Amino acid sequence: MTNYSEIDFSPLDALTDDEVVTHSPVRDIRLPSGKVLALITLDNGRDHTRPNTLGPTTLTELGATLDALRARAAAGEIQAVGITGKQYILAAGADLSQLRGLSSGAQALLVGQLGHHVLGTLSELGVPSFAFINGLALGGGLELALHAAYRTIDASARAIGLPEVSLGLVPGWGGAYLLPNLIGIHNALEIIVVNPLRQNRLLSPSQAFDYGIVDTVVGAVNFLEDSLRWADGVLDDDRSVTARRSATPALDASDWSAAVATTKEWVNSRVGVSPTSPYAALELLDKARSGSKEEGFEREDEVLADLVTGDQFSASMYAFDLVQKRAKRPVGAPDKALAKRMTKVGIIGAGLMASQFALLFVRKLQVPVLITDLDQARVDKGVAYIHDEIDALEAKGRLDGDSANKLRALVTGTTDKSLYADCDFVIEAVFEEVGVKQAVFGEIEQHVAEDAILATNTSSLSVEEIGEKLVHPERLVGFHFFNPAAVMPLIEIVKTPLTTDAALSTAFVVAKGLGKNAVLTADAPGFVVNRLLAKVMGEAARAVYEGTPLLTVEKAFAPIGLPMSPFQLIDLVGWKVAAHVQDTMAHAFPDRFYTNENLHRLAELPDVVEKGKGGRITGWTAAAAGALEAVLGSAPASEAEILQRVQDGLAQEIKIMLDEGVVPEVEDIDLCLILGAGWPFIDGGASPYLDREGASTRVFDDTFHHPAIKGIAGILEKSPSS
Repeated sequence: MTNYSEIDFSPLDALTDDEVVTHSPVRDIRLPSGKVLALITLDNGRDHTRPNTLGPTTLTELGATLDALRARAAAGEIQAVGITGKQYILAAGADLSQLRGLSSGAQALLVGQLGHHVLGTLSELGVPSFAFINGLALGGGLELALHAAYRTIDASARAIGLPEVSLGLVPGWGGAYLLPNLIGIHNALEIIVVNPLRQNRLLSPSQAFDYGIVDTVVGAVNFLEDSLRWADGVLDDDRSVTARRSATPALDASDWSAAVATTKEWVNSRVGVSPTSPYAALELLDKARSGSKEEGFEREDEVLADLVTGDQFSASMYAFDLVQKRAKRPVGAPDKALAKRMTKVGIIGAGLMASQFALLFVRKLQVPVLITDLDQARVDKGVAYIHDEIDALEAKGRLDGDSANKLRALVTGTTDKSLYADCDFVIEAVFEEVGVKQAVFGEIEQHVAEDAILATNTSSLSVEEIGEKLVHPERLVGFHFFNPAAVMPLIEIVKTPLTTDAALSTAFVVAKGLGKNAVLTADAPGFVVNRLLAKVMGEAARAVYEGTPLLTVEKAFAPIGLPMSPFQLIDLVGWKVAAHVQDTMAHAFPDRFYTNENLHRLAELPDVVEKGKGGRITGWTAAAAGALEAVLGSAPASEAEILQRVQDGLAQEIKIMLDEGVVPEVEDIDLCLILGAGWPFIDGGASPYLDREGASTRVFDDTFHHPAIKGIAGILEKSPSS
């Protein structure tokens, strides 16, 4: 077994020059019973926008603090130790900036070992330890709490979870061993593997309690005082806590392994076989049932070191910077002072998409929202849908009665277009056809104020062409949502040669108000996401019409790791929509995009593909097979050929988009694909993946990134001195 206390951690000193150190001051608190609890309060001296993190210097200082408390406990000076954080935050986990500074696999191994050494001390103090989770607790922050004997949580805490898998890592400071043995394998699989792969779902305090992660939820008003009082009660008699924990049913080896195997199948259907971290986490969780804690920690050390030095962690950090930094400061966004103030929003249309827009706008902006359509029956149906959704939110406790009533009152519907007169921002959600959009905007422009902003949700049409018949086309901007609008975090904001800075600024401010990340694109066919997805879907269709079996085509795309296979994606967006997008792109770029008139024949069928568990495609329906029978070729492509064609096609298209100025930099393309298409974090978006796979070099004899985004292991492997 590794003796962490005998390890020399000095090689990590080189990482600490720019570390924002989280200090661990201690104060003694005398509890009502007379016992003394030594309370550590983690604090980096910054406000809540810079969470506590656990870098090497932080861990070393915390380790010294815990060693001193262990000595005090042995001397009988204290009867318990507690740990909490500065206001709103326990800790956000490992300092990722320090991990990026690693220069060797040996250093990476030391990071895991130092975390285990220090955090593990919390469970070896000789007196009971308590974690008072007063706010954000992610990754290593939550693992720190897991090492304590008991845990409370603030009822108002936000962001609780173990998101490491989404970053190409695993919970490597005890989480992969401690959590399944605390709350059971099913719950641990949900938190460690499933949630990170579902857009990084996090836990609420009540969920953390229901899962068994914390022992009690404490009100926010007197959180620390009440937590201390609760701790005093536990010190007197902890039977209620131990009884609750013992209620977690034990599983035998076969049941435990079966749970892991089931989740493994889900991961395979969700992200394919290329991501390393989910499968590494599954293996650690499978082994956590047997062996000692020390053996579990050693396994975590080894796995974490391998992952930290790999390409996927490096790519994840690139993606993390895009989402955490670039997305929050959109390139090309004009001064927000130019934006028109929102007092009323108009939505043209009352169908499902328009109604979803209306619900999002009214919830986020809290301003009156007007919807219109061709007849009152459609309008009434749209308003009823919105009211039903508000009712559902109220029933789930996500809205109180007063808030729900306010939102319902803010939504109105009519066929009278003159009521758009006082709208500041009007967005259309009508049929994807230029003439239809031109007609509705032409009618609305007669009623709106001259400074009202008009927005189109077109997914692939020319925004400039849509505005050709407007008196004031300079007020029109593209405002492309992704489906489902309430969930997907991206909006592509499209600028035409005529669009004013005021219109653009308003669009960016509205997007931010909706809780979305916006990326500015030029008015080019398909903009960013749909242009590149059309390349993916077109290559899938091309392979099918060459005579390649459907499941071979589906399997060929698995190494890319997209959340859906090409035909799953087509089935989600709708075969008519997909056929329309392919036609648009093939019309614009006939030499680079594939379409086939038979796609429209398939789109007329009620069902095109058969689906099995998890939505996985299992084959064509009988009707689709019949429609395809006479048009398929006899020269099927191999999986390798299909994959290289799509890789090279994407590399070519991205290079052209950059040369054409569709977006300023390749980082914007990757950001769009991560937020709008679910491109895996562990790939870093498309461009790092294409560089690593050699597609960039094959297509234009260069790479998108200089140097290419690779992990320590890959860099050392290429080094002449290695």
